[in-house]
Amino acid sequence: MEKIKVGVIGMGFIGPTHIEAIRRLGFVEVVALADSSLESAEKKAADFGIPKAYGDYRDMLKDDEIQVVHNCTPNHLHFAINKAIILAGKHVLSEKPLAMNSEESAELLALAKKHKVVHGVNFNYRQYPIVKQLAAMVNHEQLGKVNLVHGSYLQDWLLYETDFNWRLTPEAGGKSRAIADIGSHWCDTVQYVTGKRIVEVFADLATVIPVRKKSKSNEATFGFENDQELEYEDVPINTEDYASVLLKFEDGSRGVFTVSQVSAGRKNRLSFEINGSKSSAYWNQEEPAKLWIGHRDKPNENMLADPSLFLLEAQSGIHHPGGHNEGWPDALKNAMLNFYSFIRDGKDPERDEADFATFADGHVSMCITDAILTSHEQQKWIKVSRGQEGEL
Repeated sequence: MEKIKVGVIGMGFIGPTHIEAIRRLGFVEVVALADSSLESAEKKAADFGIPKAYGDYRDMLKDDEIQVVHNCTPNHLHFAINKAIILAGKHVLSEKPLAMNSEESAELLALAKKHKVVHGVNFNYRQYPIVKQLAAMVNHEQLGKVNLVHGSYLQDWLLYETDFNWRLTPEAGGKSRAIADIGSHWCDTVQYVTGKRIVEVFADLATVIPVRKKSKSNEATFGFENDQELEYEDVPINTEDYASVLLKFEDGSRGVFTVSQVSAGRKNRLSFEINGSKSSAYWNQEEPAKLWIGHRDKPNENMLADPSLFLLEAQSGIHHPGGHNEGWPDALKNAMLNFYSFIRDGKDPERDEADFATFADGHVSMCITDAILTSHEQQKWIKVSRGQEGEL
């Protein structure tokens, strides 16, 4: 069987992780990459053993060999590049957020439908084996009726005033940071697990560090430098370091979550708890192979990821025996496996159900983010408006 040929745009933090995950599949081949300059693209192509390099993604989109393109660029480039990929007739897997606002994401969804391309968004947390097991448990009503959902997504990589990254600037990252960057993952994961949409929000956002010191040298995401040897300039910050959001789901159940990028000791702690009428369940991404199950009238349980214990519909998401923990890179590989199996099997994105987040999910995420920003500005409950959801 001929391999599916892929091009990747953007080689910062996330691009190489996409390449690694793709290469684990076996039936997909990365044949080209595009970066911010030809010099950078050629160097990284050589480093990763990729035959073609482009300094302009538009040139890569003219390559007839390439069937699928991954958009791994900064947020402000997502809309224009995703649109160009679709118009070039190629399948697309985009990093989130899908665009800078819900009007743009609605347009992308409509274009993807019109041109009949397979479209995906990298919401990889729904691809963890134990998360798939929990979603199956909720579907089988093992927790009973879901009444409450609460949790957080906490990081510390922007704790100090000298921590700086392009995500801090609205021009590159968008009007929202903590919500768009990590809150979007929390909301997508919880909606996936519960099978319920968030329909109304009440939000409080704060910029904990209103002025940051930007190094005059370039820094990579999650990069480190010797502070004593650097020169800085003061930069006012207008995006949130922190947010807490009250939620209403479509069936009337309630929820709340907090996001922070200034919580010392929390590296990448996405966690949530579901309280049902029979039992509760809690999951924490930093301990990805463990699911706590709480009871009122019998001892609580800790379930470890093990295919022999999983419900049937969750078994495809786990690939190793119990005790052989699968984590963040494996969830990303699961996302790639499901996306590329969909393409390989010739499925129709309009007719066949996808086991990965699509542009429709990306659009829902943008609508929630827009509602959260409006709620904070107006200090009241705001309904999540989804517009025409993909109609041109």
